[in-house]
Amino acid sequence: MSVYDVLVDRGFVKQMSHEEEIKELLAKEKITFYIGFDPTADSLHVGHFIALMMMAHMQQAGHRPIVLLGGGTGMVGDPSGKDEMRKMLTPEFINHNIECFKKQMSRFIDFSEGKAIIANNADWLLNLNYVNLLREVGPHFTVNRMLAAECYKKRWDKGLTFFEFNYMIMQSYDFWKLHKDYGCIMELGGDDQWSNMIGGVELIRRKDQQPAYCMTCKLLTTSDGRKMGKTEKGALWLDPEKTSPYDFYQYWRNVGDGDVENCLALLTFLPMDEVRRLGALKDAAINEAKKVLAFEVTKLVHGEAEAIKAEQATAALFGGGVDMSNVPTIEITAEQMSSKLIDVLTANKIFSSKREARTMISQGAVTVKESVVKEPEFALAPEMFDEEKALLIRKGKKKFFRLIVR
Repeated sequence: MSVYDVLVDRGFVKQMSHEEEIKELLAKEKITFYIGFDPTADSLHVGHFIALMMMAHMQQAGHRPIVLLGGGTGMVGDPSGKDEMRKMLTPEFINHNIECFKKQMSRFIDFSEGKAIIANNADWLLNLNYVNLLREVGPHFTVNRMLAAECYKKRWDKGLTFFEFNYMIMQSYDFWKLHKDYGCIMELGGDDQWSNMIGGVELIRRKDQQPAYCMTCKLLTTSDGRKMGKTEKGALWLDPEKTSPYDFYQYWRNVGDGDVENCLALLTFLPMDEVRRLGALKDAAINEAKKVLAFEVTKLVHGEAEAIKAEQATAALFGGGVDMSNVPTIEITAEQMSSKLIDVLTANKIFSSKREARTMISQGAVTVKESVVKEPEFALAPEMFDEEKALLIRKGKKKFFRLIVR
C-alpha cells in the first residue's frame, strides 16, 4: 500500500491537482513536498495538527518534507476564510512565533540527518524587488482568474485590499522557489488553501514547464460540518501552557459519538482495522473508543507521561478513583482560604470576568465539594479544605479544579 492509499483510506485527502499522476508518483518515487505554516500565534493549534499528521505519514513512507515557516507571508496575512483584514504582525512577534513552532514540530517530524528541511520564506520574500517580481511572475497570473478564487469571494462585501490580494502570488512564488532550490514538486495543506496552492502548481508548470502538484487535506470538522478545535477558552492549542494536557485530553474524551472514528483515523497512528472496530462501538461502549482517542492524541502531542496523568485524573474524577494528584490545580495563599469564591476563580482565569462568574454561579453551575453554590457572594472558609489543604471545585458538568493552599 502506497502512502497515497494510506492517506485516502484514513480520510485525509479532499482535493488534488492531477489525481492519476499523483497516485502513480507516490507509488513509484520518493519526492520532496512542503506544507506552509504562517506564524500568527505563539503556538500551533489542532488545525495545524492534522497537517502535521499528513506530513508524518508522508515522511514515514520515505518522502522528504519541507516545513515552510511564513516569516514573509506572515507579514501580509492570508485572507482565506477571513471576513476582514488580519491584524498586521510585527517582525519581532513573527520571529518569536517561528521559534515556538520549531520546538513543537520536532515532536511530530524527524529533522535528523536531512530527513526534513525547515525553511523560512522571509529569506527570499523580504528582499524581492517589486518590479522584478512583476516581470518574473505577473505574466503567469490573470486578474480575472484570481478574482474568481474562493479565498477572495468572502471579502467582496467588506472589501479586499490590494495588500492581501498579493498573498496568492507570494504563496505561489514560495512553491516555485522551493521547486528551484530543493526539487520540491508537491504542496500539501488544508482545503481552505486550494486556490493559493493551485496558483503555485500553475506557476511552475507555465514558467518552467516542469511537473508540480498539490493535494489538500480535509479540515477537521464534526459529523454535522462544524469546525472542531474550539473550546470555551478559544482554540485548542498544542502548547501545554495555553491548553493544559488535562484539558486537551478532556476535549477528545468528550467528542461526539459520530466523530470518534474520523478523529482516530486522522489524529492517531492506530491501524485502520482497529480504528474501524472502535468507531463501530455503540451506546455506552463508544466511551471506551473515546478513551483510546483521548489517550493516543494526548500522547502524540504531550508525551506518554502527560497522557497517563490526564487519564488518571479523569479516572479519579469520573470513575470513582481516589488519586487527585493529576487534577488541574490552582494555588492560593492561606489568606485566600476565606476569600469570596468569585474573586478566586476570576483571578485564576477560571472565568473571564466577574460578570460571567456571577451568571454561572446564579445558575447553579459551580460546585464546591459536593454542594452547589448559587450565591454570587459565597465566601470560602478554612474548614472547607481537607487535610492536604485542598478543595475540589467543579465548573459545569466536567471541568474540575483543586484549590491548593501553598
